[in-house]
Amino acid sequence: MDLKDLYRDVIVDHNRNPRNFRPMPDADRHADGFNPLCGDRLTLYVKLDGDRISDVSFQGDGCAISVASASLLTESVRGRTVPEAEALFSTMHRVLTREGEDADPAVLGKLAALSGVREFPARVKCASLCWHTLEAALHSEAAPVSTE
Repeated sequence: MDLKDLYRDVIVDHNRNPRNFRPMPDADRHADGFNPLCGDRLTLYVKLDGDRISDVSFQGDGCAISVASASLLTESVRGRTVPEAEALFSTMHRVLTREGEDADPAVLGKLAALSGVREFPARVKCASLCWHTLEAALHSEAAPVSTE
């Protein structure tokens, strides 16, 4: 199996069986995201223990890339500090938008599966919506996040 097949399998799995797909009534913070281009919508919930993300979940409707990205995000940021999650946001933004940006699986783990999205510019907004929504939630921004 080549790397592209493995990445595709990760995205399909996270779309069909999204992790942490649930409301969080006791969330410390939440934010709403919307991609008007394809209709992706999500609410991202964050529970903090000091500056550490102790729990994170999401709800919403979207394309396979959007749902898989949000699922992968929740697995990746749980247990990280807010500065670590912000650094991961920056890394993922570069991986999704810059040609040739290193998407080393040893560093990114399953998040590297999203690196192939940059080959489809219209899908970058689908993959990045949850990341921008996380950034808004971490900064308690009240306005909904839009990829437009």
